[in-house]
Amino acid sequence: MKKTLMRPVGLPESASHPVATPLMPSVVYASDTPDALDAQYEGRVAGYTYAREGHPNADVLARRIDALEGAEGGIVTGSGMAAVTAALMGLLRAGDHVLGGDQLYGRSLRLMRDDLPRLGIATSLADPTDVDAVAAALRPETRMVLIEVVSNPTLRIADLDGIAALCAERGILLAVDNTFTTPAAIRPMERGADIVIQSVTKLLAGHSDVTLGWVAARSPEDRKRMYDFAVTTGMTASPFDCWLAERGLMTFGLRFAQAQATAERLAARLADMPGVRRVLYPTREDHPDRARAQAVLRGQGGNMLSFEIEGGRAAANAFAAGAAGVAFAPTLGDVGTTLSHPASSSHRGLTSEARAAIGVTEGFFRVSVGLEDADALAATFEAGLAAARGA
Repeated sequence: MKKTLMRPVGLPESASHPVATPLMPSVVYASDTPDALDAQYEGRVAGYTYAREGHPNADVLARRIDALEGAEGGIVTGSGMAAVTAALMGLLRAGDHVLGGDQLYGRSLRLMRDDLPRLGIATSLADPTDVDAVAAALRPETRMVLIEVVSNPTLRIADLDGIAALCAERGILLAVDNTFTTPAAIRPMERGADIVIQSVTKLLAGHSDVTLGWVAARSPEDRKRMYDFAVTTGMTASPFDCWLAERGLMTFGLRFAQAQATAERLAARLADMPGVRRVLYPTREDHPDRARAQAVLRGQGGNMLSFEIEGGRAAANAFAAGAAGVAFAPTLGDVGTTLSHPASSSHRGLTSEARAAIGVTEGFFRVSVGLEDADALAATFEAGLAAARGA
């Protein structure tokens, strides 16, 4: 019997084209000759070889996020933390120093506290709302500053313009994690950032069904270094996750606008509820950084708010259980509202004294506002507060 080679059947020719991006899960891409493969690797022709090095669904998603962020050559990674790691470990080397904001995402803080130092990269933290504190913390060997525009979970606003000017003056890379704020509120490269990071898992994809990250750099050389590190260490993004995220991205602008409007209304309602000690939302008159929020975020507040209730852990337990219908989960950016308790999740690794220093008590909650009706959400939180008072 004659043996035949297993070759993929070509797609049928068509005078039309698909409206939705096809899902392309192939891991391996075949080339015609060694010369053709050389041409791809040397950049003379475009093409794919092996999915760990890139695939069509990742590129389609990356270009869409590039357009939102005003960036070029963004890289999609398997998670938001993979994007943070690609920036830090792809661009830093032993002997360098990186300065981080003192309220970074918990895993970013752990990476800086535990992992970078054992690889010979020095780290320290400073208050990003105070450019003088950032300047005082810089060292001759500082290579990068990593901040978030809005801190998690206390929603303090970084002095982005001051830090960007400082970094430019000193020749230091400024990396901004824009997950909390999103490009709908601010595009950090337009304000002087050299590197921008997104956890696509959150509001960009928006449905709690993908785990992805994205990172871009202003410099082509830095982009290449981050890409090489991501490929070498296998930070590959799943084609299916990329396909889902692109689908979610189509409604990002609508979801952001609706959630932001609801968050502002909910913040006002919460401030008048018995048992609420304080509410943190960037557009409120009593926010400690309101003037900076107006300038940096162009008057927008985003979909995140935080508040503190009276009482300790017993009251917190009662509130979370009593706010039935709102998912109690340490995440953000879903179409549904989620409630998180930093003392038992993102900031559980800190001592109670360290949490108190930044204002995170047992009664402190963070809310990622979704697409529900604002009045219905307010009623749910009122029920939770009644349960907390009973505790």
